[in-house]
Amino acid sequence: MNNIDKLVDLEKKIQYKFQDFGLLEMAMRHSSYANEHHMERLECNERLEFLGDAVLEVVSSEFLYKTFPRLPEGEMTKKRASLVCEPALAFCAREIDLGSFLLLGKGEEATGGRHRDSIVSDAMEATIGAIFLDGGFEPAKAFVLNYILNDIEHKQLFYDSKTILQELLQKDYKERVEYVLTREYGPDHDKHFCVEVVFRGQVFGSGEGRTKKRAEQQAAYEALLKLKKMG
Repeated sequence: MNNIDKLVDLEKKIQYKFQDFGLLEMAMRHSSYANEHHMERLECNERLEFLGDAVLEVVSSEFLYKTFPRLPEGEMTKKRASLVCEPALAFCAREIDLGSFLLLGKGEEATGGRHRDSIVSDAMEATIGAIFLDGGFEPAKAFVLNYILNDIEHKQLFYDSKTILQELLQKDYKERVEYVLTREYGPDHDKHFCVEVVFRGQVFGSGEGRTKKRAEQQAAYEALLKLKKMG
């Protein structure tokens, strides 16, 4: 499948049809690709990312203001930070498989850039910026609401799983939750880590990820779901 066909698939996935298709292509173009193809730095997705970041802040602020009418400013700031931080945006990008549409240089591709949080989260913001330039504020807002601020209760539980789990268990016990690395496999540029979350000698959950942090987060999330079922 050529690049144009792939991007048409991406349009279908995000339910937005570009008038200026070049904006979507630019949103997917990482600086490593532009550099390798002797393009100007301005032709990569960094400027669109800058714009998308600003749009995301406005949309998420309005969303929190209207959704939580009794939440103080400080709490809204904390909630917004956790919803639009790099790992959160990377999680949302993976839900639409955004990494598979990226244009990367060979070096970045070889070192696992397609799966790197920083790269896919930047592409998510660049996509917002591209939609904003192409169609204005409303379609950009719709994209943010549909693909980033959707199902926030579930996402918040995942993003803050380690903190929530620690607080939940420490209410009754003083011991700390332990994260035990059980397995590590794959080449250096594409490592996978398997982790178990252990509390008072008992395994509460397990997780796998491309970083230890992500594997721990997944394990904590699994443990929280298990504890919820137990009541």
